This record gives sequence, structure tokens and C-alpha cells, in this order.
Amino acid sequence: MRVKICGITTFEDALHAARSGADMLGLNFWPKSKRYIGVDSAVELCERLRAELQGNCPLLIGVFVNAVVSDISRTMTHVGLDYAQLSGDESDAMLRELRGIAFKTIRPATPAQAEDDVRYFSPYFTADERIPSVLIDASVQGQYGGTGQQAAEEVIRVVKLSAPRLMLAGGLTPSNVAERIAVVQPWGVDVASGTEGDTPGRKDPRRVERFIQTAKGL
Repeated sequence: MRVKICGITTFEDALHAARSGADMLGLNFWPKSKRYIGVDSAVELCERLRAELQGNCPLLIGVFVNAVVSDISRTMTHVGLDYAQLSGDESDAMLRELRGIAFKTIRPATPAQAEDDVRYFSPYFTADERIPSVLIDASVQGQYGGTGQQAAEEVIRVVKLSAPRLMLAGGLTPSNVAERIAVVQPWGVDVASGTEGDTPGRKDPRRVERFIQTAKGL
């Protein structure tokens, strides 16, 4: 079970999540996000983290919302990110242009929408087994993640039929992640608000540990 801790904004939180067993860390470059991190801060964070962990560093994922390909590529190179997560209204053409280094977040509201989304994006699912084919999150009008809401199980099941590596996000916490994994059986899980205290973007160390341990069955 792969675990992605998203909305990382500080080196301390990144290092703790990595040492707790996170496989991926998500850095959000959407300025409207409560968990936004600027490029310069991200450069410092990633450089320090790689220097500290060397070959044991988790994959570093840049989260982008409706950014253009040139800006995504520039940020990834400058920060030293491993992959991009497209979390807005991006087209299949953007996945094609990013040549296998990006995966898409989808938020279908119904099983029919889920079928349409999978049909549209599946030709560009990456073959890289270290990252998800697609990430599914809850459908909340006007929101691009981090809502704490859960995706409907019937919607998830439709996507799972065609996605070799489905990553589940939305409303996951240390208390419910085991049950959600048992029901949905995803390839991986993604969490942001479920591992925070009262401040968005700052992780609660114990919640991070519990989430990772529970998700991985440790």
C-alpha cells in the first residue's frame, strides 16, 4: 500500500513523514490552496530533504491546478520534483505533453462521469509503477481537493475497473483509512487534512504516524 502525504509546507513535516514511511510527499503550487508553498521555499525544502535522506527520500510530487505545461515543467526542474499531479480541469493533451511524468486527479460525481473520465484519460496513464495511474477525490463544486469529503464507493469502483493503480483521496483519516482500504482496495491512499491539526499545511506528527502505520497494516 503506497501512502502519499500531501500539503507539505515545511521541512520538519516532510522529514517526519518520510521517516514515518511515506512513499510520496505532495507539495501544492496552487496559490489559492490553504497548503500552498512557494517555489523558493519548495527548492529549499527539497534540497534539505534529499541531503538528509539521500537515496531514502520519498518521491516528491508537485500538485498543480490549471497551470500551463511550460510553467509545470519549469517548476519541476527548478524545485527538483519527481512527478506532477494535475488537480484541476486539465485536458488529456497535457498528460501527453508531460510525457509520462504526470498523473491526473479526477472528481466524478456519478458512475457515468467516472466512465467518461477514465475513457478520456486512460490512453495517457503512465506505465511507471511507482506512481498512480489516476487519483480519485471527492466531487465538491468549485473545489480542487483538500475538502475532507469522501468519494462515493460506486464511483470509485467504476474507476478501479480500468485503472491499474488507483490512488484514493478524500476524507481519509487515521481512524477510517483501514476500513476504506478494506472496502475499496486501492493501490494507494492520499491524505492532506486528515493528518493535520488546527492549521492547514502543518502536520500533526502523531496523526501522520498513525495514518501511515494503519494504511500499511503495520
